[in-house]
This record gives sequence, C-alpha cells and structure tokens, in this order.
Amino acid sequence: MKPSSSDVAFSPAVKQVQGERGSRAAYARMERAGGFETEVTESLRAFLAQVDTGFLATASAEGQPYVQHRGGLRGFIQALDEHTLGFVDFVGNRQFVSTGNLSENDRVCLFLIDYAHQRRVKVWGAARVVPATDALLSRFTPTEPRARPEQIILITVSAWDVNCPKHIPQKLDASEVAQALQRLEKRIAELEAENRDLKATL
Repeated sequence: MKPSSSDVAFSPAVKQVQGERGSRAAYARMERAGGFETEVTESLRAFLAQVDTGFLATASAEGQPYVQHRGGLRGFIQALDEHTLGFVDFVGNRQFVSTGNLSENDRVCLFLIDYAHQRRVKVWGAARVVPATDALLSRFTPTEPRARPEQIILITVSAWDVNCPKHIPQKLDASEVAQALQRLEKRIAELEAENRDLKATL
C-alpha cells in the first residue's frame, strides 16, 4: 500500500499514541481519503498572501531541533509553482543556525499562523539555500527598504495541512488597530461637532 502523505507527521510512534488515545481511526479514514495536501493549491496561495510571519523548523544531522522566526510584508512567502515555496532570507544576527542545519539535513517544517482569523497551516518539505539573484528577487513581494537580502530559501513541498483553530489567540496587527482607532476618533469628532451644533441651536 502506498504510504499516505500524512506519514510525514504520523510516524509509527505517533500512530501508536493515536491508537492508545483513541484518535487513530479518524486519522486512518483521512489517510484512506488521500491524507494531507501535497501540491500548492489556490487556497494555500490565498493564505500565503495574508501571512506576514512564519516559523521555520530545521534540525542538525544529529537531530538537534531549531525554530527560526521569519517575517516580512504580507505575502513575503511566495508559491513559485505547484511544488515550491520560497522566501527571501534577510541579513540578521549572522548565527546561520538554519543555514548550517540545511547544509546537512534538508528536512523542514514551516509553521504559519494567521492570528487575526485564527488559522494555521503546517508545511513539510525539503529546503535548500540559493543565492539572492536579481532574477529570483523579482519574483518576491517588495521588501522593506532597510531589509538587506542575503539569500533565498526554497522549499519543495512534501505535504501541508490546516490545523484546527482551537486555542489560537486572536490578535490584530498594530497597523490595523491604528487605522480602526483613526476611524473611531474621526467619527467621535464628527459626533461631538454635531452635538455642539445641536446645543447651540437649542
């Protein structure tokens, strides 16, 4: 029997625990139906267009894990084709932990959260680091002026899945809150002016 795409997350040990805790039957049905998505779909592209932050999990050859935050303007993670995601890796603190891990172990998991709408997506795949050429950079969302591209990380997607929204705290972007407050303050000013006019009339 062909392995399910969800085997990327559901190892034999995981399946054993699922069996012990009572969830194996439900996930077995999901596996028979095809498992996780394996290609970049329009729904994933739409989700990526709204994402401005993500977490990339890598591990060394010995299995030591590391999680790195990466962010940018909305849509900074691009779907380059049906099997490839990529993002520009900017100059940072120059520890190069993720880059070093990828040089000896290309397996990754990309964890993405949309706090405003309480959605999260997990992407598994194999990643590689490539030079930030002008041709490649032109395929990505414009970056903040002060951000300096150092390299580009490309991820060949093995599988991806949408998590349930439970326990995701709802958080709003500071700029969106500021815009909402501006609209509210403008409306308050209009109502106060209207109230003053009414008082003057009376």
